[in-house]
Amino acid sequence: MKQIYLIFFGVAALAFASCSHGNGEYDASGAFEATEIIVSSEANGKIERFDVTEGQQLQQGQQVGAIDSTQLYLQMMSLRTNARGVRAQAPNINTQTAAIEEQIQTLQRERERTQNLIKANAANRKQLDDINAQIDVLQKQLSAQTSSLQKSSASISAQSSSIDIQAAQLQDRLDKCRITSPISGTVLNKYAEQGELAGMGTPLFKIADTQHMFLRAYVTNDQLAQLKLGDTVKVLTDAGDGSMKPYNGTISWISDKSEFTPKTIQTKNERANLVYAIKIAVKNDGFLKIGMYGEVKF
Repeated sequence: MKQIYLIFFGVAALAFASCSHGNGEYDASGAFEATEIIVSSEANGKIERFDVTEGQQLQQGQQVGAIDSTQLYLQMMSLRTNARGVRAQAPNINTQTAAIEEQIQTLQRERERTQNLIKANAANRKQLDDINAQIDVLQKQLSAQTSSLQKSSASISAQSSSIDIQAAQLQDRLDKCRITSPISGTVLNKYAEQGELAGMGTPLFKIADTQHMFLRAYVTNDQLAQLKLGDTVKVLTDAGDGSMKPYNGTISWISDKSEFTPKTIQTKNERANLVYAIKIAVKNDGFLKIGMYGEVKF
């Protein structure tokens, strides 16, 4: 009888400790998550290089691979050659009109000399009229030639600009042949291998920002009334030795609509059917993992 009493007492004490830890030490609980991005191919072609391994730490903008860009590069070389040819056709307006301008200047000096001679009664008026007529003709020729050369130059400039736009488009496609990491984080999954043929939109790898974690928890309506964005809360995780490891967290998101309590989530008020999801931002010290269980104290 005494043994039965001791066994009963032990079980009751264990149950009491379990309930105390489960309900009395935290206000809400949930699982950690992070911003995850699936990086897909932005070009069509063979994967020439792909230096990615699961668990690898990448920096934002770090190049981890490349897709075959031979044909794009050859097109770019062809465009550059065409651009040089088009620009070489651009007329030098000053050079091509220099001869006429020189003739006009010569006649203007001759006109000035003739005017002086007329004043001295050493030349007649007809000579001056002839010179003025020649200057007028040359000025019209200069104006027409300048206008024609300017139109030709504008046309060539437009062709050159069109080629530059095509080159920029090709350069953009060439840039997209480089496989880079959009964020700093940890590679979670690798979906392709070097040597495979990738199409535009083909998933290559998944990366997550594990430096900035979020604990998604659920709170009741009564608890929600006490919370607002930016509030600092205490986040606890299992340290593995029976103790709880504390973190400072900041409420970064509160759902604007209620939902039914997920089966895997417990809240302090278990009688509530409707709860609100919240996200608590926590800076990772390397210990936190996606999917890890966490508790929250308000």
